[in-house]
Amino acid sequence: MNEQHIFLVGPMGAGKSTIGRHLAAFLNRPFFDIDNEIEARTGADIQWIFDMEGEEGFRVREAKALLELIQNDTSSVIATGGGIVLREDNREALRENGQVIYLSATKEQLYDRTRKDKSRPLLQVDNRREVIDQLVEKRDPLYRGIADLVFPSGSVPPGKLVKSLAQALTEL
Repeated sequence: MNEQHIFLVGPMGAGKSTIGRHLAAFLNRPFFDIDNEIEARTGADIQWIFDMEGEEGFRVREAKALLELIQNDTSSVIATGGGIVLREDNREALRENGQVIYLSATKEQLYDRTRKDKSRPLLQVDNRREVIDQLVEKRDPLYRGIADLVFPSGSVPPGKLVKSLAQALTEL
């Protein structure tokens, strides 16, 4: 496996942060979560940024954090936010600076995994199912368009899943 960044993309609830942490440990690489990086830099949580600056303000911060992480010389595992693929320049940066893994999940898995989540601004609505359906319809082609590998995040424990994922990466 060549030493470049590994980017995890996919919808909220696909397991990017959890699987990313496990994958980074397995590969002995640093792990970064773009949402956590934004929160650390601003001292504010994602919900507050959405409330104060709107989705567009958040997307600007997200793009900046992505570019800063890419500059890191140490090849890392980087979990991105679900909407990072909405900007063409982000998609290009991901494609050009590492291997992109689309962690896919069924809509049912996404409903289940985000059912009680209060930290995701786009899901603070009455009809979460409808929002998740719309997000998946809009973003799935974007994820697939930049992915070097589409990998179902499924219902396998992260430790087991990471071994399969690492093997698939070596075959890229």
